[in-house]
Amino acid sequence: MNDYKKIALDARKKVLEMVHRGQTSHIGSNFSCMDILAVLFSKLNLDKDLKPDRDRFVLSKGWVASALYYFLAEKGIIPKEDLEEFGKEGSKYIGLAEPEVRGVEMSGGAMGHGLPIAVGMAIAAQRSGESWKTYVLMSDGELDCGTTWESALLAAQQKLNNLAVIIDSNGFQAMGMKKEVLDMEPLADKWKAFNWDVVEVDGHDYEQIDKALSRIATTQKPLVIIAKTTKGKGVSFFEGKLEWHYKTIDQENYQKALAELNQ
Repeated sequence: MNDYKKIALDARKKVLEMVHRGQTSHIGSNFSCMDILAVLFSKLNLDKDLKPDRDRFVLSKGWVASALYYFLAEKGIIPKEDLEEFGKEGSKYIGLAEPEVRGVEMSGGAMGHGLPIAVGMAIAAQRSGESWKTYVLMSDGELDCGTTWESALLAAQQKLNNLAVIIDSNGFQAMGMKKEVLDMEPLADKWKAFNWDVVEVDGHDYEQIDKALSRIATTQKPLVIIAKTTKGKGVSFFEGKLEWHYKTIDQENYQKALAELNQ
């Protein structure tokens, strides 16, 4: 198994630097899904050539663009030096994922759009007899959107066993905690009722994430992985704090966060 712990730690350090230097936000959201992305990008059939038979990755929670750009650079899809441009005035590397950047399959950030597009991609592959898979990373806040559930119904009806959804279930959405704004529990039961293959994992346990993603090779249904995560995971004063969905990182907090990551 890959050294996912090191991959995720290196990613957190670089993304922390990018968000601080660019004076952008969403560090809490980036850190909550970093362990998921560390495993996923190690498994994706994706390389610098972006061949037609590549796996597709849809970042529906597009506000974690800095993490996506980091992993695209690690794959050689964009130059690593481009990461230094993140958040700068006039740069194409902004705080939301944009297809202007090589390797970004769709613009993300408007909630509820990622799964509909991913379903379309999976149907296209299915009808063309192609073997590539489509993976989509969603926030739990996007479960408020009707488009999510309409797409979930269609995916099950079309038996899209080439589609995997990972829900970064950190318990927060933009204006508060999920359970207080719009409670979706029991979430697993809802997806099962929609006829999906459902797996619940600890979103910071690399072995569980790896094993869950491997199910796409054998499932006969679309796959949803409900990954329980901690917003801001990896830095104590980021963890479980809604404010780090929005706040920029000043120099003092940058140094404190980096010191924790370097321990």
